[in-house]
Amino acid sequence: MLNKSHPGSRLASVARTAKSLYAVRRRIATVAAAALTIGLGYHVVFGRNGLFVYQQKRMDTRTLDGELHTLQQENDRLKIHVDRLQSDPDAIEHQAREELHYTRPGEVIYTLPAQTPPEKTSK
Repeated sequence: MLNKSHPGSRLASVARTAKSLYAVRRRIATVAAAALTIGLGYHVVFGRNGLFVYQQKRMDTRTLDGELHTLQQENDRLKIHVDRLQSDPDAIEHQAREELHYTRPGEVIYTLPAQTPPEKTSK
């Protein structure tokens, strides 16, 4: 005799198969979401514009701002010096004496040798 299965048992079998497929699909979706989250987190921290690169750029910006401030101060100081050289005869004379060793009539300039640091003696 052939064993004919009951139509209700087929329906139960289909329901069990559907539940197991749903569980597998759910696990796959969870793993995919976790992988996407990990990938996105890695990109946020270590990517081309991630946190580490951002911090490095901030430090570079602070360094360059400091250099810019120093150069602006030096530029202002040099502008004042140029203005004085263009308008103040005493400043022109001072510069000529310092750089070109000019003297007034009757003046004598004594140049001393450059000092060398004393040598350290080892015991």
